Amino acid sequence: MKEFLAHTIFRLIGEAADELGVEAYVIGGFVRDKILQRKEPKDIDVVAVGSGIALAKQVAQKLGGRKVNVFKNFGTAQLKLKELDLELEFVGARRESYQRDSRKPIVEDGSREDDQKRRDFTINALAQSLNAPNFGELLDPFNGLQDLEKGIIRTPLDPIVTFSDDPLRMMRAIRFATQLDFHIEESCLQAISSQHERLKIISMERIVEELHKIMAAPKPSKGLILLYRTGLMQHFLPEVVALGGVEEIEGQTHKDNFYHTAIVVDNVAERSENLWLRYAALFHDLGKPPTKKFVKGTGWTFHSHEFVGSKMVKKIFRRLKLPLGEPMRFVQKMVLLSSRPQAVAEDHATDSAARRLLFDAGEDIDELMILCESDLTTRNEKKKRKFLKKYQEVREILVAVEEKDRLRQFQPPVDGSEIMELFKLPPGREIGILKSSVKDAILEGEIENDRQQALDFLHRKAQEMGLENAE
Repeated sequence: MKEFLAHTIFRLIGEAADELGVEAYVIGGFVRDKILQRKEPKDIDVVAVGSGIALAKQVAQKLGGRKVNVFKNFGTAQLKLKELDLELEFVGARRESYQRDSRKPIVEDGSREDDQKRRDFTINALAQSLNAPNFGELLDPFNGLQDLEKGIIRTPLDPIVTFSDDPLRMMRAIRFATQLDFHIEESCLQAISSQHERLKIISMERIVEELHKIMAAPKPSKGLILLYRTGLMQHFLPEVVALGGVEEIEGQTHKDNFYHTAIVVDNVAERSENLWLRYAALFHDLGKPPTKKFVKGTGWTFHSHEFVGSKMVKKIFRRLKLPLGEPMRFVQKMVLLSSRPQAVAEDHATDSAARRLLFDAGEDIDELMILCESDLTTRNEKKKRKFLKKYQEVREILVAVEEKDRLRQFQPPVDGSEIMELFKLPPGREIGILKSSVKDAILEGEIENDRQQALDFLHRKAQEMGLENAE
């Protein structure tokens, strides 16, 4: 596997280590991703059996005196090589022990074997020597290479101890299984289920960092289902957990909205890399549990669940410490409007309904259509084709309406101050009525989005309202 270390930087690090008389190894994600032939790793972790900081400084000196970022509290050093698009992190080999109420370890100097034992998973414990005598040799004490070949996530040591010591590793196990499409070894999966309460000592920022990576994966449902089944999800997204389960009354059931939601997220992921649209898919049915009602003779109803769900988004964003600006507003809008394209399609996609949809969705109309089409999870192919055809009709009408009325970034042809000047009116209720009437007339197709037509309409409306200065 020497070919993995073809870059000249590895020989240089090895030379620096030999000069200092220390063992040096590249370890972790770089080795794993090289073996898996994933995209070229840019972050490289180097372990020195000795001082990682001293090795970093020696390497920097050999590179002509580069700047080394030293983090003494952690015993690590960082070297950024922008021209090579590489980031090197150096650390001394160590052994770790943990206290019950913290994931921060008590650290002592250790051997290369100690350092590999402290790694979270066997596939991340793979190391390659950088020293000249055995340059490129793979050191694999826990059969990580075999686990890579078989697609298995497994801990080097007892998984209960591993996950109890650092509960974030439970999120990482599920994240790696999702990103790599691997299988979590059964004893590890059971350990996650038994230790899920330990997640409470982890900061929300670290949890969400892993959640983002799960949501950004090609098939997020794998991770979402594992989070749900192991009990981890209830600690940060109880509203999504509440979607699970099926209730039956008088022989009538509703679908399990959690598993439906997981499929919708996958459907969106197939068509868009927009992380916030994927979150909108995850949250699109949040309002169903609180609005669920059984109506005799009708069955299960979820009236206004989109409105209720959109109101729940802010609370979740606050809890997860997600940005409360544009990302949150986008997700709220998507949840609120998530059923609108279906309503337009079922209303035979009239121009008026399409205008209102385009007005309300604005620049996000394309994302909304992806979400709505992704919400089709029926296994009835005939029914699915029928609805997709209707959505295509909606898309075609939206294009025609947009070309004619320019509603994506709608600005009224006449604003409030112009209306006050036109009719010599002070600020008040009448101004709002006139503005709204122009907007509604455009959306209903009574007039085009044109200034002169808007002015003519305003004069007629003002006369109907009996405004004294109406011309």
